[in-house]
Amino acid sequence: MDSILETAIFEMGRKAKGKSFSPAEVVKWIFPQAWAHFMVDIEEVMMKLYREGKISVTQAGEDIPKDHLPKGPVRIKLIR
Repeated sequence: MDSILETAIFEMGRKAKGKSFSPAEVVKWIFPQAWAHFMVDIEEVMMKLYREGKISVTQAGEDIPKDHLPKGPVRIKLIR
């Protein structure tokens, strides 16, 4: 499952053309009927990619700490 979600994050980032997007947008795109069930999974994959330096994750315009899952809405952006 992780590779599917990683691929979806990178594809959403490519489509966003430098703009940020939410993790919910990713799971709504690939699992439109049951997206809420995948929020924990997408957040785990998002944080893995963030720790690896492949994406940025911000909240209210600021980078979040890499050592724990954020509370509340965040934005993802590809690092080029």
